Amino acid sequence: MPTLSDFPITRRWPAQHPDRIQLYSLNTPNGVKASIMLEETGLPYEAHLVDIMRDESHLPEFLSLNPNGKIPAIIDPHGPGGGPLGLFESGAILLYLADKTGRFVPADAARRWETIQWVFFQMASIGPMFGQVGFFNKFAGKSYEDKRPLQRYVDESRRLLGVLDGRLDGREWIMGDDYTIADIATLGWVNNLVTFYEARELVAFDGYRHVGAWLERGLARPAVQRGLRIPGRD
Repeated sequence: MPTLSDFPITRRWPAQHPDRIQLYSLNTPNGVKASIMLEETGLPYEAHLVDIMRDESHLPEFLSLNPNGKIPAIIDPHGPGGGPLGLFESGAILLYLADKTGRFVPADAARRWETIQWVFFQMASIGPMFGQVGFFNKFAGKSYEDKRPLQRYVDESRRLLGVLDGRLDGREWIMGDDYTIADIATLGWVNNLVTFYEARELVAFDGYRHVGAWLERGLARPAVQRGLRIPGRD
């Protein structure tokens, strides 16, 4: 049976606690999904900073775990069957940790799939669209003379916020009374849109009052606050 040391990534980022889940990440909107989930579940883990600004996610050691070169990724030394399991893709990591702990995903099959659909909504829509707003509003795309791409992503982000706002009308969390991986998947992206991406006014965020109240509730959770900072840049 393979051991943690058999994973090449551990040669670049050595495990000080090989009995714990190894997290390779940065506190981006995708990265914090994993760190928030780990904080919420209380699973023992060790965080390793992968600085994407230095292209560390494209080093051979990282690519050996995630050939797509994106954070986050994890290795669970106590995976199914007792051996280590490496995983990439933040949505897959959320589902795996939810199943491992039996937390933050409903046991009822119908509600489980309803939760998963909202995780996919974040993965397929909110993340890509909000990320493009960030690129065109704050980063390299800001200098483009043609503002049509920015407006296209702003309009789509407003539409998506409207979908989320409608879902949260009369609900505390995306799944109602239950805080789930659907919330964990989405909180970091919404928070990033109105803080780091500096797009609060651009997307008219304050007009989505149910989303705003939901974000405040999420940010009030201690595990969310911790997870948003892990792993931070040096």
